[in-house]
Amino acid sequence: MLTRPKLTKFQIAVHVAALIPLALLIWDATQGNLTANPIQKATLRTGKTALVLLVLSLAATPVNTVFGFRQAIKVRRALGLYAFFYAAIHFTIYFGIDYGFDLNLVGLELAEKRYVLVGFAAFLILVPLAITSTRGWQRRLKKGWKRLHRFVYAAGILVVVHYTWVVKSDIREPLIWGGIVALLLILRIPVVRHKVVSWRMQLVDRVKDGSAATSGA
Repeated sequence: MLTRPKLTKFQIAVHVAALIPLALLIWDATQGNLTANPIQKATLRTGKTALVLLVLSLAATPVNTVFGFRQAIKVRRALGLYAFFYAAIHFTIYFGIDYGFDLNLVGLELAEKRYVLVGFAAFLILVPLAITSTRGWQRRLKKGWKRLHRFVYAAGILVVVHYTWVVKSDIREPLIWGGIVALLLILRIPVVRHKVVSWRMQLVDRVKDGSAATSGA
C-alpha cells in the first residue's frame, strides 16, 4: 500500500500562503471591493500573484545554494504550479470574461498590444512545464526534462517585460522584479554557484571551529 509523504510545517505554510491571494480575491469580488473596474483589478491582482510565485519558484534553488535551506527545494514545484494556476486565472479573466473568448477580438488585441503577446508567450511556456512537472514525466524525458524546465527562466523574463510594459508610467517595481530575476540567473551560472557553495562551506566550518573552541575552553 502506497503512503503519501507527510508535508512539513513549512510546506503547509507555503500552500496556505499561496492560496490566500485567491481567497482574498473571491472575498473582495463578493463584497464589491474590486473598484469600479473589477475585471481589470482582478486581472492585475492575479497577474501580480503569478509573477511573485514564479519568482519564488525560481529562487528556491539559489536559496538552497546560498543558505543551505533544503526546505526551499521541496516547495519549488508547488510554487511553480501555483504560479501557473494564477497565470491561468489571469488569462481566463482577460480573454474569457473581458473578451468573451472572441477569437477575432483576441487576435486584434494581440496585434495592437504587444505586451499582451509577450504575456501570452510566457503563459505558453508555462503550460508544458506544468504538465511535465510530475516525477513520471521526469523519468520519461530523462535529461530532456532539465533542458525543458530551464525555459522557466525565459518565462520569468517575459513576465517581467510584460509587467513593465503594462505599468508604463512608474516602472520602478517592475525593474526591481527584473533585477531579482537577473540575480537569480547569475546565481545559476556554474562558476558563481561553485564560488557561493565554497564560501558557504568555509563559513560553516568556521562556525563549527568557533563552537568547538568555545566548548573546549
